[in-house]
Amino acid sequence: QLQLVESGGGLVQPGGSLRLSCAASGFIFSSYVMSWYRQAPGKERELVAVIYSVAGSTNYADSVKGRFTISRDNAKNTVYLQMSSLKPEDTAVYYCNVLRRGLNYWGQGTQVTVSS
Repeated sequence: QLQLVESGGGLVQPGGSLRLSCAASGFIFSSYVMSWYRQAPGKERELVAVIYSVAGSTNYADSVKGRFTISRDNAKNTVYLQMSSLKPEDTAVYYCNVLRRGLNYWGQGTQVTVSS
């Protein structure tokens, strides 16, 4: 029943911006930590950003600090990733994640390509 659905990916030029969305269902969204990960071809999946359920505290990978912002709307069961000043090395499939009862759950991913 738990489901995560990412959207908002696409092709953008270097320096551009994009906002990703993750629609969640099947669990009490407001009680859980939500995260964004990304994976480029030939590379390990890496943690990009985290937003906690209490007080909305956040953490970011060093590579995206100052450029990306994670946020959540508990009334809409949605987590967002606002990306700006995009670089070619940001090109990857971006995944939404939740850890619930000891298990990791993932969305289908959304492709982000940064190229001129």
